[in-house]
Amino acid sequence: MIQTERQDEVVILSLARPEKRNAMLPEMLDTLHHAIESNNSARAIVLLGLGKVFCAGFDLKACAADSSGGTMRSLLSGLSGCVRAMRECDAPIVLGVHGAAVAGGCALLGGADVVLADRDAKLGYPVTLIGVSPVVSAPFMLAAMRPGVVRTRQLDPDLIGAARAYEIGMVHELVESSEQVRERAIEIGITLANKPGHGCRTTKRWLNAICDVSDERIKTGLEGSLSLTGGDEERERLAALWG
Repeated sequence: MIQTERQDEVVILSLARPEKRNAMLPEMLDTLHHAIESNNSARAIVLLGLGKVFCAGFDLKACAADSSGGTMRSLLSGLSGCVRAMRECDAPIVLGVHGAAVAGGCALLGGADVVLADRDAKLGYPVTLIGVSPVVSAPFMLAAMRPGVVRTRQLDPDLIGAARAYEIGMVHELVESSEQVRERAIEIGITLANKPGHGCRTTKRWLNAICDVSDERIKTGLEGSLSLTGGDEERERLAALWG
């Protein structure tokens, strides 16, 4: 479910469920977490998605099939762990969005050091529509954007375009078409990989310390999302979609 490549000194990780729009399963997030940690010594990491979109979020069909809420809990915990691993990874991480980054897919942006997207991409957190809270991603968003912007994006289920995402700081660079995302992301990765490694990695560590996404905040964000898991609203809305 995660494809790994190398180009020069850059490790390229790709979400690889294109037939499901790279919808996340617990084992997919476990594999991504392991891939990030095992490539900590890389000069740079690029994270992409195969197929038509970067990531459509959690596999809601799998969540609906588990009325106990166990699959949703595993996904939320796995997502929090992945984003944290991305931030704590010594290697700078470049994330490229093409098509869409929705819900859990959008949450991955909070772990990246550089985010680019094609101008037609859509991004956001529509999960309140199914009785799920996106606050698992809030600690990481607050390290990158103004609190008011984070509140709006977490509470508003509408997706926004990449140009608006660029204006508010969710995205750091735009490219004209989805076909350019991979090439440009790897180009940025190679540029970072060619910088003095010790200086770049040390700078990332200090940036993490200054931005201060504390263990307590990460725990609170995860607990907030988990608090609704298995609730009546979530079960009813998932059943309406996939029942």
